[in-house]
Amino acid sequence: MGMTMTQKILAAHAGLDTVQAGQLIEADLDLVLGNDITSPVAIHEMEKMKTEGVFHKDKIALVLDHFVPNKDIKSAQHCKCVREFACKHEISNYFDVGEMGIEHALLPEKGLTVAGDVIIGADSHTCTYGALGAFSTGVGSTDMAAGMATGKAWFKVPSAIKFNLVGKPAKWISGKDIILHIIGMIGVDGALYKSMEFVGDGIQYLSMDDRFTIANMAIEGGGKNGIFPVDELCQAYLKEHSVRPYKIYEADEDAVYDEEYTIDLSALKPTVAFPHLPENTKTIDEIGEIAIDQVVIGSCTNGRLDDLRIAAEILKGKKAAKGVRVIVIPATQKIYLDAMEEGLLKIFIEAGAIVSTPTCGPCLGGYMGILAEKERCISTTNRNFVGRMGHTESEIYLASPAVAAASAVTGKISGPDEVIGG
Repeated sequence: MGMTMTQKILAAHAGLDTVQAGQLIEADLDLVLGNDITSPVAIHEMEKMKTEGVFHKDKIALVLDHFVPNKDIKSAQHCKCVREFACKHEISNYFDVGEMGIEHALLPEKGLTVAGDVIIGADSHTCTYGALGAFSTGVGSTDMAAGMATGKAWFKVPSAIKFNLVGKPAKWISGKDIILHIIGMIGVDGALYKSMEFVGDGIQYLSMDDRFTIANMAIEGGGKNGIFPVDELCQAYLKEHSVRPYKIYEADEDAVYDEEYTIDLSALKPTVAFPHLPENTKTIDEIGEIAIDQVVIGSCTNGRLDDLRIAAEILKGKKAAKGVRVIVIPATQKIYLDAMEEGLLKIFIEAGAIVSTPTCGPCLGGYMGILAEKERCISTTNRNFVGRMGHTESEIYLASPAVAAASAVTGKISGPDEVIGG
C-alpha cells in the first residue's frame, strides 16, 4: 500500500520505512513555534519538566504578534515572559517589536520553513507551511513545551483527502475564494484529522501567496494539515528565502485517499463566508444588499504583498464609503516596507484607510478593530465564529482582499467587478 505525501514525510522523521493511517509515531521536529499568547503557557509547563534547556536554540521560533505592540498590562507581562525565556536560552529566532511580523507570514519569509520539514506550532494556523511541501500542524501549549524540551512529538498518522485543482481561475479569483469554496463544500469538519492534499494542473496558476492562504485555512475544514506539491515556483521561493537544504516528497501512485474531489477553478466566483462559520458560504451573486461597518485587510491568511497589491488595485483613486472603517495590516515589516516603496500605503491612506504595524490584533478580537453590538465587518481573516472579533452580536463575513476592498468602496458586500470591472 502506497503512502501520501504527508505520510512519507512523517515516516522519514520517525525513522520508519512506512507508516499507515491511524498509526501512532514519535517524530523528530525541524521547528517548534510559539507566539505571545501560547508560549507563556508552554514555558510554564516546560519549567515543571525541570529540563536543563531547549533541544536546539536554532529550531525554536518565538514570535510576538497577537497583542504586540502590547495592548495592556496582561499582554505586556506575557511578552516579558517570552522575552526572558528567549534570552535565557539564547533562542536564535526570537522576533519582537521592530522585527516581528504575523508568525505564519514571517517564518517562510525568513526561510525557517522548507519542504520536507515536520513543524509544530502552538497556533492552529501552523498548517500554513504545507504550501512549501512541509508537514506542519497546530498543537497545544503542552505539546509545544515537550517539543521545545525534546525536539520530538507524538502523532497519529492522518489519512488523506485529495483535492484535484484543474482549470485557470478568473482574474479576481484567489486562494481565499478556492479554500472558502472547498470548506463550503465539505464543511468545517469535513476533513477532521485528515491531510488535505492539493494536486492538479490548476496549481500552476496559483501564486505562493495563494497557496499559503489555502494551506492556512485547512484547519477551518477540520484538517490536520494541508499540503502542496513542490513545483518549480515553490522551489524558486525556497531558494530565494532560505539557505536550508530541503527535501521533496511525492505521494505514491497507489497512495490511498479517503475521498477525492475535483474543483474546476475556472468555474469559481468570488466567495464569501457568512456568519458564523467558514462553511456558510455564498458566491457574490447570491448575496444581496448587506451593509458593512468595517473592513479588515490583513492577517496570517491574507496580509501578504500580493494581497495588498490586489486591494490597492481596486482602491486606487477611490474613497472608502462614508461611515466605513478600513484597516489594512501588512503581515510583516518587510511586506510593510515593500508596500510602502511600491506606493501601496499611499493608495490606502488616500482612500481613507488606516495602515497598522504587523499584528494579529483584530482577527482574534484582540485590538485594532473590535466590533460593537450589531456591527458588521468584512474581513480577509480566517474565522468568523460568534464573538470572534468583538461583541457576540456582531457579524464577520470572510472574503478575499479583492472583495474586501470593493466592499470598502461601496459600503456593502460587493464583488470587484462592481467597482473596477472584470
